[in-house]
Amino acid sequence: MTETPTAATRRHGTDLPHNGMRSTVVDSWHRSASAGVRPDSTSAPITLPEDVLRDHREAHPLARVFPLLDDVLGHAARDCDAVMAVSDAGGQLLWVCGTPTTLRKAEAIGFVEGSNWDERLAGTNAPGLALALDQPVSIVRNEHFRSAVQGWSCAAAPIHDPGTHALLGVLDITGGDQIVVPQTMAMIRAAARMAELELARDLLSRQGRRAEETTGTGARLLVEGLGRSDALLTVETSSGPRTLRLSPRHSEILLLLASSPQGLSGDELAVLLYAEDGAGSSTLRAELNRLRHLLGGDLLASRPYRISAQITGDWLSVEALLAAGDVRAAMRSYGGPVLPRSTAPGVVRLRESLESQLREALLRSREADLMSQWTRSPWGSDDYEMWTAQRHAVGATSPMLPLIDGQIARLDRDLGV
Repeated sequence: MTETPTAATRRHGTDLPHNGMRSTVVDSWHRSASAGVRPDSTSAPITLPEDVLRDHREAHPLARVFPLLDDVLGHAARDCDAVMAVSDAGGQLLWVCGTPTTLRKAEAIGFVEGSNWDERLAGTNAPGLALALDQPVSIVRNEHFRSAVQGWSCAAAPIHDPGTHALLGVLDITGGDQIVVPQTMAMIRAAARMAELELARDLLSRQGRRAEETTGTGARLLVEGLGRSDALLTVETSSGPRTLRLSPRHSEILLLLASSPQGLSGDELAVLLYAEDGAGSSTLRAELNRLRHLLGGDLLASRPYRISAQITGDWLSVEALLAAGDVRAAMRSYGGPVLPRSTAPGVVRLRESLESQLREALLRSREADLMSQWTRSPWGSDDYEMWTAQRHAVGATSPMLPLIDGQIARLDRDLGV
């Protein structure tokens, strides 16, 4: 018989929240209990040991804005005996800042650099809940799932990539009751937005520098299709970059042309776009004309159809990293399946090929943290083989085992094993 979250928490000596507690917190307690978090656990697991933390932190996009966040919010946190923390999208704390005294207090609950505060590992807390809901949240004292943390209050806000809108991580302030006043939450949200604006300025600056280096037609195209229903196209020219959000059909056409630098005939492109034989020839010509007008200039050539400018795509970068054997960088660059809602046969083939290549590389790597990134994702959460391989990779004493075993048991139930 499957144990309910209520039974699980009572077995560990802690009741679920009372009726007066917010529904978002109650839901988080259920998720925490279902994942096997113990309310009497004194600390969060370390998933980024010191020898990995530094490289992971330096390579993370938020490294570019951390000095700004520390200047804007870190000093304020120190002044009120609180700590400022920045996590990645997996809940791993990359930076934890505060006075020495406050940092020692935070260390007692495992709130340290390299620890993982995903609610499935550390129970209900503001950074973990902000990641789960992708919105700013606050958690007050007894709303924490683990009793060791209930002397603290915290507030957190997510930070997104300005180009892809993907979740990069969370900005958090943890301290006393003064943390959850409206002014503090407003300051955290403002700092998170400031970080996103700085990342956007940095992106435009890098695009401008790349545009100056383009050759041939004087243009360069960057297509982003990983994890997106509609591709994002950046056209870089001598007059500066411009970014376009493409329609689903234009997204499919551009992805297929970018993956076929030698070009495609109209018939070949139609076969890759339409599931029915001979379908859509006149519609395809109209779509290509609209795409040519949208791109401007002579960027879309015909006979065969091809892009007459330098073009790259985020999925092509992942393929190149896998070919070079850099699985860690490939996983970091993988924002999700290629145009996940597309049913175009050519796109489906691209999507399945890239996912298969990356998945096999992860299984061969035997790197538990990389496998964990996969199984924490929407596309990998039901990957039974990856969960099983991750269990073997983490070792018998890993704090991740309760979560892994719980997910394997869930899949066993779902599959009727």
